Amino acid sequence: MSEICVVGSINMDIVTSVDEYPKRGQTVFGNKVSNSAGGKGANQAISCSRQGKKVSLIGCVGNDYYGEKLIDNLKRNRVDTSTIKRDGVESTGQTTILLDNQAENTIIYVEGANKALDEKYVLDTLSTLTDCKILLIQMEIPSNTVLEVMKYAKQHQIFVILDPAPANAVTDEMLTYADVILPNAHETELLTGITIIDEKTARQAATIFLEKGVSQGVLKLGKEGSYVFIENKITFIEGIKVGAVDTVGAGDCFAGALASALIDRQQLLAAVEFANIAAALKVTKHGAQEGIPTIEEIKSFCHENDLTTYLNFQPS
Repeated sequence: MSEICVVGSINMDIVTSVDEYPKRGQTVFGNKVSNSAGGKGANQAISCSRQGKKVSLIGCVGNDYYGEKLIDNLKRNRVDTSTIKRDGVESTGQTTILLDNQAENTIIYVEGANKALDEKYVLDTLSTLTDCKILLIQMEIPSNTVLEVMKYAKQHQIFVILDPAPANAVTDEMLTYADVILPNAHETELLTGITIIDEKTARQAATIFLEKGVSQGVLKLGKEGSYVFIENKITFIEGIKVGAVDTVGAGDCFAGALASALIDRQQLLAAVEFANIAAALKVTKHGAQEGIPTIEEIKSFCHENDLTTYLNFQPS
């Protein structure tokens, strides 16, 4: 049975690499286009699986070619797919991603079957996962489903990690049910009105989250690192410097690695440091899912860079 349950989106990513983003109305030449498995829910589930964790993904795909391909890929990555719904009306979700020569991405998201992931299906399915200890959830599915699932998790003593992306669908009520929140800089600004530029502004944002009922959070600043708040204490954890080629899915890799470390009873700060390494390795490879490192790759990186803190991390 799975100790981690991910509730979230399953998409096919259509990625076009360009030298620079086109301006509105402009036509530019692209360098390459590729299809790859994605969706925040699926990415995070695979991240957990590659850390050796048993994970179930509750999501929804269309009854179409992309849906079959995505489920097959999840199975190959040892994710429990018996919890995935197939919708006969909506097509499988898709994202169109522009990736520039600085490895930064811009994403257009078409929900498709993800919007058919209704709360009754999720709650009925989650109730069968009696070994679930951590719920990992994001915002690429209907917001009412997110809220009701978070309520259920809190009622059943399941630890809730909320990745508030996209943040415009997050409500203050949802925040009260999150044990840990993982916003990036843009999401933090949308949710708190604070632009993080230093520890002072990070503390201001953390204070607002605390007032909204979130006692712990990781304010992610990409390659620069993260500010972690636990109640009134805030700690900066520096990012791992690597040569980035593709940042698509880095936040999802981080979330899955964090959940995996917490399942192994790591404290939040240690879990964030571990997740930093996983996300750093991910951006050195192409593909939201293909680039997610295994626990063996993370350990090898730690050996090579004398990061001995993480060498005792063991798949359960």
